[in-house]
Amino acid sequence: MTFLVIRARSDRGVTRKIRDTMSMLNLTRVNHATIVTDNPSYRGMLQKSKDYVTWGEVDADTIAKLIGERGRMSGDKPVTDASIKEGSDFKGIKDFSKALASGDASMGDVDGLKPIFRLHPPRGSKGWGGIKRAYTVGGALGFRGDAISDLAERMM
Repeated sequence: MTFLVIRARSDRGVTRKIRDTMSMLNLTRVNHATIVTDNPSYRGMLQKSKDYVTWGEVDADTIAKLIGERGRMSGDKPVTDASIKEGSDFKGIKDFSKALASGDASMGDVDGLKPIFRLHPPRGSKGWGGIKRAYTVGGALGFRGDAISDLAERMM
């Protein structure tokens, strides 16, 4: 299983431990996203930074669309099937996204692929829905399960 993690809040006035944790997740700015695998180490990082990020399980189709639209190679070049094939053993974006979704691959498996996605703020009248409250009570923070795909779609 793989999680898509999106940073929703700034780190002004945040303790150093939480700021360092978000840095380890490659989430240095608001509206940046990254893909991480489900393991105890990442679970602890997500739990520590739960008041500043939102995350959920992501499927292969959403990952493919995210990489195709918002993924960047070094030099700020767009990601194409050819660049994935050249930098790894995968055939293209679809093949790589399936491996990412199942947890068999990581973002570092493709040479030159940046580990973050720079996204727009959420489009639509709902926006974030409040960045000071948890998702379970109508806000934007914390675990949101499969609903992360809808949010990512609005931010691409």
